[in-house]
Amino acid sequence: MKISWDAKLENFNGKVVLITGGAGVLGSKMASVLYQLGSVVIICDLNKQSADDKVAQIERQGGNGKIIAYQVNVLEHDSISKLAQTVVKKHGKIDCLINAAGGNHPKATTSADISFFNIADENLKSVLDLNMLGTVLPCQVIGKLMAEQHEGIILNISSMTAFTPLTRIPAYSAAKAAVSNFTQWLAVHMAQEYNPAIRVNAIAPGFFLTEQNRYLLLDEGELTARGQQIIDHTPMARFGDPEDLIGTMLWLLSPASSFVTGIVVPIDGGFSAYSGV
Repeated sequence: MKISWDAKLENFNGKVVLITGGAGVLGSKMASVLYQLGSVVIICDLNKQSADDKVAQIERQGGNGKIIAYQVNVLEHDSISKLAQTVVKKHGKIDCLINAAGGNHPKATTSADISFFNIADENLKSVLDLNMLGTVLPCQVIGKLMAEQHEGIILNISSMTAFTPLTRIPAYSAAKAAVSNFTQWLAVHMAQEYNPAIRVNAIAPGFFLTEQNRYLLLDEGELTARGQQIIDHTPMARFGDPEDLIGTMLWLLSPASSFVTGIVVPIDGGFSAYSGV
């Protein structure tokens, strides 16, 4: 059978990709790869210095694209809107949005010192807002631009805890479940109400070491009891590396997935497939 399309990932040269939380571990790895492939990468972060530092680091590694840092608050509609206007004025469009802003907080995590019943309202709200509203608001602003462009791709970051809630992190689990649900809702909404060429998907990383979860998984370089439990229930017997996200990211941002929208892809080393027996 003759293949009717070029079986290659899209040439990302010149694609304008906006990444929220772009100074983080996962977001910055995505930014680095897209920059190497020739994209115009917009790293957005609440901490401008962190974003500037990450841009400098990525540029030292070399690449064929452009990479620029901007400060943005993903919980403020006006902040996102001003950023979007700046990017469109300078680059003419936004092809892809990656919502990588998110994370948990120690004070929203149950422990020997903090019971579920005593987690402060503001700590629950901070985690719920960052992960859920921090995804929805950029989708409102950038999604509207994509509707006007008649095309675009949105990639959200969910989590394996959205499928089966993990112990100790109630707000984070609930927020990521909401992100998965919202991804499906928005995929249908954009395709039906605006244009099927606007696709919305998510990836669900398993256990990747980040600044937000390192304290739960490692203690002075050694696995904590929780970290050991995770490794024991991961058939591939390791934590994920940011590199492990790249193939799926490129697929979902390319024409190779042109008939794929509204899915959440687990990237978890088999964690979700293993019953423990």
